[in-house]
Amino acid sequence: MNAIEIRDLSKSFRGMYAVDHLNMTVPVGAIYGFIGENGSGKSTTEKLICGHLVPDGGEIKLFDRDYTDAGVRVRVGALIENAGCFPGSSVYQNLMMQCINLGLENPDEEIRRVLEIVRMEDNATIKFKSCSLGMKQRIGIAMALLGEPALLILDEPINGLDTDGMRIMREILVDITHNYGCTVLISSHILGELEKIATHYGIIRQGKMIVEMSAQELEGRARVFVSLKTKDMAGAREVLKEKYGTVKDEDGYLRVYDVDDTAQIVDLLMKNGHVVSEIKKNKIGLEEYYVELMSQKEVK
Repeated sequence: MNAIEIRDLSKSFRGMYAVDHLNMTVPVGAIYGFIGENGSGKSTTEKLICGHLVPDGGEIKLFDRDYTDAGVRVRVGALIENAGCFPGSSVYQNLMMQCINLGLENPDEEIRRVLEIVRMEDNATIKFKSCSLGMKQRIGIAMALLGEPALLILDEPINGLDTDGMRIMREILVDITHNYGCTVLISSHILGELEKIATHYGIIRQGKMIVEMSAQELEGRARVFVSLKTKDMAGAREVLKEKYGTVKDEDGYLRVYDVDDTAQIVDLLMKNGHVVSEIKKNKIGLEEYYVELMSQKEVK
């Protein structure tokens, strides 16, 4: 079963497609990284899934049921744009108001549960306006977790956070999926952070899905390369280009793609009078894969 299954979904504004016949599949239990440029259609897609917008056409299924089904809607929690809290009210008061809106039984117990998940059990009495950005994002996630949803939709929850804030957010999201069985759809521009937790990816451009893949598939598709330094970088580059083709200068290193035999490279350079001072093997990460894909892929 898939948590989200979208087929041929479209939404236009003033005759322009924001979402253009989109297909998308999010497996149950995934942390699905939803990636795209500003204006690519990520937020519009999330709002369509949440029922905040009405599609022009296409199909959205959540857990094999139509997304408008009341029984499945209660299984969805979302944080899109901001938490929608009252600044002068405490964390606890904001969560209590949401519990009342949702008609939840045992609200005190539910509030304690979600505050523990987001590492804020000791901050219930703090006013929302006094919270840091990271705390506000976690409060928003706590709001979305009220009622124990099976699917959590998050729009840019780690943007603007400091290093510690991003680390805490990563831990929370992994905890939600591993210990509470919740599927997470998360959009973010911080691809290095997303790569640390995502199990699946969807890359969208101009409202169309360019590629969907698992983290394992990304690992398989990522180009291998060797990075190295020598005293004469320009001379070494010419030797390597003759043997391997394209050689790039990246962050003070020569990068040779689609080869991982360091011994062969060292031997080649030594024979041509170049001593290698540093060499290492690697693979391109999500961010480089994304940039490369966007530069190559034309949307029709």
